[in-house]
Amino acid sequence: MTGTTPADGVRYAVGAGIATLTFDRPERHNAMDPAMRTRYGRTLREAEQDPAVRAVVVTGAGRSFCPGADLDALAGIGETGAAGKDVTADDGGYVDVLAAASVAKPVVAAINGGCAGLGFVVACAADVRFAAAGAKFTTAFVRRGLIAEYGIAKLLPELVGRGRALDLLLSGRTFTAEQAFDYGLVQEVRPAGELLDAATAYAAELATYSAPRSMALIKDQVRVETALPLAESARRATGLMLDSFGHPELAEGVTSWTERRPPEFPPYPS
Repeated sequence: MTGTTPADGVRYAVGAGIATLTFDRPERHNAMDPAMRTRYGRTLREAEQDPAVRAVVVTGAGRSFCPGADLDALAGIGETGAAGKDVTADDGGYVDVLAAASVAKPVVAAINGGCAGLGFVVACAADVRFAAAGAKFTTAFVRRGLIAEYGIAKLLPELVGRGRALDLLLSGRTFTAEQAFDYGLVQEVRPAGELLDAATAYAAELATYSAPRSMALIKDQVRVETALPLAESARRATGLMLDSFGHPELAEGVTSWTERRPPEFPPYPS
């Protein structure tokens, strides 16, 4: 496995087809400042373009996943009324926060501990969420005098339904990983000591058995087709299906199945 030392609060390693991004800013319990936010988005996009990477795991070092934005970065905003120089409505800060939703490779969040505010949005933007037993979640925004930031007002209802999303956003209450599982927000709850291994094993299964091109297109389908009428979704999917007949993944998928062996799909992008 190859890796990097933490840069701007994000540690990055690649091995066996899996990229692992670890929030590692121990002096702030992994709270996200603008440099860390930018580094996170940039690193995910680098993983997307790396043919050696087939799946990504995002987690946190220590006892927190990401407890939100570094509140020191917000100091003084309340008095001045200024939005701050790091983010404007059009500068694309949200592009980094939501990077997991837009990259073409599957992203698994391994939520090892406190997950709040901005960190909660990062987790919701991932494709699949594993959480440590007892991990604490909160949207938090309303309790800081803020609004539902970075697109969470769209993401959260799609994950848990409108009523539950409003409950969690309006109350800002703390809830556990077990409750998050009941709400449909996380897909697996594991003991803390098993969490990263379980999430990595899931990512390894994707990296081994799922065609990278297929996963990229399916992510795009879910992003686009959920907003379409059923007939239009089916029509679009049929066009993609017919196109897939001309790509090598289909032949390899069928051959590997008949030969009872793991598939050898080409990387994506090639």
